[in-house]
Amino acid sequence: MTAGTDTRIAALRTDPAMSHLHRSLDVYYGDAERDARMDAFYSRFVTEGDLVFDVGSHVGDHIASFRRLGARVVAVEPQPLCLRALRAIYADDDQVTLVEAVCGAAPGSTRFHVNSANPTVSTASPDFVRAAEGAGGWEGEVWDADIEVPVVTVDALITEYGEPTFAKIDVEGFEDEVLAGLTRPLPALSFEFTTIARPVASRCLDRLTALSFDGFDVALGDDKSMTFQRWVSATDMTTHLAALPHDANSGDVYCVSRGRLRQLPPPHDPKRR
Repeated sequence: MTAGTDTRIAALRTDPAMSHLHRSLDVYYGDAERDARMDAFYSRFVTEGDLVFDVGSHVGDHIASFRRLGARVVAVEPQPLCLRALRAIYADDDQVTLVEAVCGAAPGSTRFHVNSANPTVSTASPDFVRAAEGAGGWEGEVWDADIEVPVVTVDALITEYGEPTFAKIDVEGFEDEVLAGLTRPLPALSFEFTTIARPVASRCLDRLTALSFDGFDVALGDDKSMTFQRWVSATDMTTHLAALPHDANSGDVYCVSRGRLRQLPPPHDPKRR
């Protein structure tokens, strides 16, 4: 991050109009140890000159990591408040392209359910909102506004910007719809899962298997540490996710198409021997 970027983030943190993002800005920017862990983790997938898609960018901490690794980033985000933050933070970076949209199964538009107090869980999925009602750990979450947003497909992004080496998909229960708009294998991608929406993860794994992805591992929560330390089958991953306790809450499934993947080390975490 440049000195100018740090100044812009500091201004956002004190801007009353950005109050609902202040917590995210505090959590996701300014922690050098977290940044280093994230960079080390993603370096197994992303190297200098790569193209990365960040689908569901929120305030852009993953954009920052991919840029530190030297990648170009196409960032997809529908929320006006988040987009305002992203435009400010990455104003002088011509290697970051912002797309104001949701990724989905087909182009068009959709209703997007905004959680004003906690924008990180805003979603295009009405099923996700219903699943959160009464669920442990989700008490007090309110989706209090709907906005109409454009929908683009991952295929359309590839046509316009090129094929990414890696795609990160974090869209609160809409991940299966995102993958429905992808019709070719990529070298690697990740998708978020939540324990209140396990069928979404199952559909994602079915879709990815149909697209010739054949290796999977998972990191729980925000801990960039793989569970299996090796690529397992979609069947094994489905079984594992189904058996997780409810309070595991969420994580990211990492998926590779080994026939497309360049020579990379296995998903080994140096903290684990």
